[in-house]
Amino acid sequence: MQLTELRQEPMLHRKVLKLMGNRFEITIAGADDERAALCIDLAVTEIRRIEESLTTFRETSQTNLINQNAGIRPVPVNNEVLHLIERSLKISSLTQGAFDITYGSIDKRLWNFDTNMTSLPNKNIAKQSVRLINYRNVILDAQSNTVFLKEKGMRIGFGGIGKGYAADRAKYVLQQMGVGSGVVNAAGDLVTWGTQPDGRSWTVGIADPGAKHFPFSYLNISDMAVATSGNYEKCAIVNGKKYSHTIDPKTGFPVSGIKSVTIICPSAELADAMATPVMVMGTRAGLDLINQMKDIACIIIDDHNKLYSSDNIKIT
Repeated sequence: MQLTELRQEPMLHRKVLKLMGNRFEITIAGADDERAALCIDLAVTEIRRIEESLTTFRETSQTNLINQNAGIRPVPVNNEVLHLIERSLKISSLTQGAFDITYGSIDKRLWNFDTNMTSLPNKNIAKQSVRLINYRNVILDAQSNTVFLKEKGMRIGFGGIGKGYAADRAKYVLQQMGVGSGVVNAAGDLVTWGTQPDGRSWTVGIADPGAKHFPFSYLNISDMAVATSGNYEKCAIVNGKKYSHTIDPKTGFPVSGIKSVTIICPSAELADAMATPVMVMGTRAGLDLINQMKDIACIIIDDHNKLYSSDNIKIT
């Protein structure tokens, strides 16, 4: 996801840095240099706070504590983590498991999406590797604020929703500081509010799956979020066929048929969370689901470069 027409605008303040293992770009309009720097630093602090809570790379994070006690005991968590998991489980139910935060239990040795991968795993082994992926086995207790994974070896992870949630929270912090216009771009999952200094909407370029650094189309948006998931991000080529890094939780095999999915809606969290399951569900089922939801739109490019969109969007 690319944001266009920023660098030439003198009234925009922008910072790029690595957060949550990804490239974040924060852009705000209107403030003086000193005030803008303070506001952006507070947004960065908020993203880092979220990262510390959700990461699986720190032993004492709430996510790791939940995973370490899978099949053993419920783990106390704060309200923020409990509610994020609760919303994740609702999306899992909505997508019939195509989105599932318990994906962390898949055996990473099966799918190593790099140039060293030269053969496919056995189908039975792949199916066995996803046996612990089941959002229904995540037990929440709102009264005691605990999370319990029923099966030993289960693992949750927020890779499919965490960046979007962090972008929304950074936007909230900036708005609380009085920033009336800006963009938070979390490695392609971005949220916008207000307008550019000249009154125009923000212009977002949607990546071409065949040339990810060159947009194939543009959207003019304000107070909306956009997220794209595509097989160009990470993949393996085995016997001349491209395999996406997006794994179907039911089969343990990569999905096929779709090159990219772009979701447009008011929340970066929801846009982030819905992009991957639409890839898993496929074009027809994915669009059917999006068309039944309020305030959300979708653009799909299939493996034959055919463009599809939900009923409520026009591509220019």
